[in-house]
Amino acid sequence: MTRPASPSSSAARKDYYGGALMIVVGLAAAFAAWNYHVGTPSRMGPGFFPVAVGVLLAITGALVALGGRSQSQDGAGEAGGHGHGDALPDLRGSICIILGVLAFLLFGVYGGLVPATFAIVFISALGDRTNTVVQSVLLALAMCMVAVVVFWWGLQLQLPLFQWGM
Repeated sequence: MTRPASPSSSAARKDYYGGALMIVVGLAAAFAAWNYHVGTPSRMGPGFFPVAVGVLLAITGALVALGGRSQSQDGAGEAGGHGHGDALPDLRGSICIILGVLAFLLFGVYGGLVPATFAIVFISALGDRTNTVVQSVLLALAMCMVAVVVFWWGLQLQLPLFQWGM
């Protein structure tokens, strides 16, 4: 008779397979981007950034997989969830992130950079149950300032700060 898997081994298995998937996706992205001119850090080509991100994703995946492997060998790890059966997954975070991206698209076209940035950060921050509305507003305002400095002023992104309509 087989013993049912403990929650910690289930979590470790998820880490292991999730890390392996990250390795595969990262290496595939780096391999696909290798067809472009990569260049050097001082003279970057169009393939440099995708290759770098792919390699970093693969390295991160290896660390996650190794963490999951060592967790399953130690038998350590916290049980996932909230301890009340976990029959239904908590979808609040996923729904808020999807709604935030959709709001960014809508406000990016009809409102400009500042409203789009505020919308995506505010709505996505509400996906975390530990955030309050005030914390979400403050985070969104701070990220709006960062977006203006980095994207509009620094990189001169061709997206107006504010606009009404198309």
